[in-house]
Amino acid sequence: MNQENYEWLDAGLESDIPEEDILERVLGGQVIALYKLGGEIYATDGLCSHEKVRLCQGLVDGDTIECPKHNARFHIPTGKALRRPAKTDIQVYPVRVESGRVYLRLG
Repeated sequence: MNQENYEWLDAGLESDIPEEDILERVLGGQVIALYKLGGEIYATDGLCSHEKVRLCQGLVDGDTIECPKHNARFHIPTGKALRRPAKTDIQVYPVRVESGRVYLRLG
């Protein structure tokens, strides 16, 4: 299916996302992690690909998120798994900001 057909979901106010930290949302039945890094908004799966632990309890370090359970790390802008035990990347979602609100396209 063409991604243009996916709906943009309202994830809330941009001002609710703390700089260099995480905000968790559940959208479309999925746990999503929102980040603000250098003023840019990013959205990834909110669960570690290793054991499905909530990343919102992890640590943001620069442009990486570290899982709180086994210290797996992921690159936030790309979702790439950077450190074991995670071997599988996490999904990154398109983000747009309009009038102070953040919208994600899940698919």
